[in-house]
Amino acid sequence: MPSHVSETPSESPEAVKQFYARRLAFQTDCWDVHESIRTGTQDFILLDVRSAELYEKAHLPSAINLPRGKMTERKLGEWPADTLFVVYCAGPHCNGADKAALRLAQLGRRVKVMLGGMTGWAAEGFDYASGVTRPPQV
Repeated sequence: MPSHVSETPSESPEAVKQFYARRLAFQTDCWDVHESIRTGTQDFILLDVRSAELYEKAHLPSAINLPRGKMTERKLGEWPADTLFVVYCAGPHCNGADKAALRLAQLGRRVKVMLGGMTGWAAEGFDYASGVTRPPQV
């Protein structure tokens, strides 16, 4: 009798490879974002899509605040068209990052969602920043 795990057959290695390669094109994680910031290799704009009040209390280092409702072609015009944006919100219980990613894609921008958001960042033990952060030059 198969286990609960194996009662549904696994996919082929090729199908699994394609699935995870595709998934990684849409997402990143807290460690990768932190390591990029720490090593000075940040080649993306990190957007905190929560409210200005929550952002000012605590946010990820180098993140700028840009809630979905303020994402316009004019505002995004501050960055080159090929800029990669990484968006995050409160955490896995929040779909604000997903909505922001959709909005950026609708505006023709490249985007990834940072899994875990603020909750994931805290779980990794990484420090927060507060106040207002100036955007890095990408």
